[in-house]
Amino acid sequence: MGEKQAPSIFNDVLGPIMRGPSSSHVAGAARIGELARQAAGGEVAEALVEFDVNGSLAESHEGHGTDMGLACGLVGMPLTDPRVMDYRALLKERGIRVEYRILDYGASHPNHYRMTLKTREGETVRMEAISTGGGMIRVLSLDGFPVFVEGDSFESFYTVPAGEAEEAGKRLREAAQAAGEVLAFERSDAGEETLWQLKTAAPLNEEVRERLRRQAGAGKCYYLTPVLPVGSGRESRVPFRTATELLEYNRDRGLQLWELAVLYESRRGNLPQEEVYSRMRDLVALMRESVRIGLEKTQYDDRILPAQAWKIGQAADQGRLVPGLVMNEVIRCVTAIMEAKSSMNVIVAAPTAGSCGCLPGTLIGLERALKMPEKETVKGMLAAGLIGVFFAEEATFAAEVGGCQMECGAGSGMAAAGVAQMMGATAAECLSAASFALQSITGLACDPVANRVEVPCLNKNIMGGMNALGSANVALAGFDALIGLDEVIGAIYEIGLSLPLELRCTLGGLGKTRTSMEIRRTLEET
Repeated sequence: MGEKQAPSIFNDVLGPIMRGPSSSHVAGAARIGELARQAAGGEVAEALVEFDVNGSLAESHEGHGTDMGLACGLVGMPLTDPRVMDYRALLKERGIRVEYRILDYGASHPNHYRMTLKTREGETVRMEAISTGGGMIRVLSLDGFPVFVEGDSFESFYTVPAGEAEEAGKRLREAAQAAGEVLAFERSDAGEETLWQLKTAAPLNEEVRERLRRQAGAGKCYYLTPVLPVGSGRESRVPFRTATELLEYNRDRGLQLWELAVLYESRRGNLPQEEVYSRMRDLVALMRESVRIGLEKTQYDDRILPAQAWKIGQAADQGRLVPGLVMNEVIRCVTAIMEAKSSMNVIVAAPTAGSCGCLPGTLIGLERALKMPEKETVKGMLAAGLIGVFFAEEATFAAEVGGCQMECGAGSGMAAAGVAQMMGATAAECLSAASFALQSITGLACDPVANRVEVPCLNKNIMGGMNALGSANVALAGFDALIGLDEVIGAIYEIGLSLPLELRCTLGGLGKTRTSMEIRRTLEET
């Protein structure tokens, strides 16, 4: 049911702007909680949240911030608000009781949510949803009706008796077309009732929604507004969806990769090209601010690692490091962003919170080391974002699905293209750089220590940055990547699906070592 839109650089790849350890767990949960709150249509009093015992959330929902994200969604608080870490107090203040249960109900996705909400008015709403990676989500069912909601459009739902479904649907369609642009009109059946789902690009005011309800003779109604920054419309027609199609499109145009990224996102989001560039410039400014914060020796109690980013500069000044101005500045900036994240400061998930240091730290580190103009970093980030689009199209950014190759690995491939762009590469050379980098990280496990997104996450972000520099250089030198980017992404996805569950962000590898378990016990006791 429903059709997935082409990925957006600002929805699927670079973002959300957030606080917290994990975009899949915190931002995804917040968006699911927000949509559930909207569906309830009133003040939430109780929420029962169920996770499957075989999924990733059963083990990690507290340590990775799912509880925090859901709380923010249920109270309608943005993840940039500094009060998000006090989510338990927020729930208590609003009088919302949340209960978590771990069951064996055969969920088909590791990040599956089964929720039952009760409002103060006595209404009950059931919702099932999944967090698909990088903060992206999908609502699968609403009060037992199969639905398709990704949070990028306005959704109106109307229930009618099954025997009256056809006639009610006809009246509803006619009234809806008069009210505004209709993106999709879907029917879903459950028992003796039918649910009509109306998807629109523009909001419908309360008066229009009530008129539609009367026209359809509907019983229960739900209304959801977008939770993603870029909406969808009928004119979201992108010029290419794969790297192969991009090369063919660009054969006689000779555009650089950053220019192709601007063109793509402009078409995808129905945005002026100037706005695409401006949005990316704003994101880079936020990333640069994360570097600044991270270099100031951040502090946070629920944390494994101390502030360490400052040590790189000190050791370099003492002549104790392997020489390499760019390399060491990249390590410093990657670490700074990871420490900003771990101290609950605002970061941009790029493409995820767990991999938020690799891409921006590499490009900003290159800019700082070579004293490059800021506009070159913006262009590099646009190029990187387009690589992320191809990754999102063919695979996923969820380590719970395919291991850390989907997060730090993807970030490394994106960073390689961004570095190549900043050094003046052609679009084809940028794609080769991404292919080289991604070929180097196949099979990368996700095995966080002590159920925190710090170790070995920091190491892997740094590794991704170093891999990106080397991959960009060999591409610029003219090395043959041999296997095209699309094929490499496909291979990575296949390998990721083959990884044991224990190596996909649950409890395996380094996460089950004696040291990891001891650290976890210590953190839980404090």
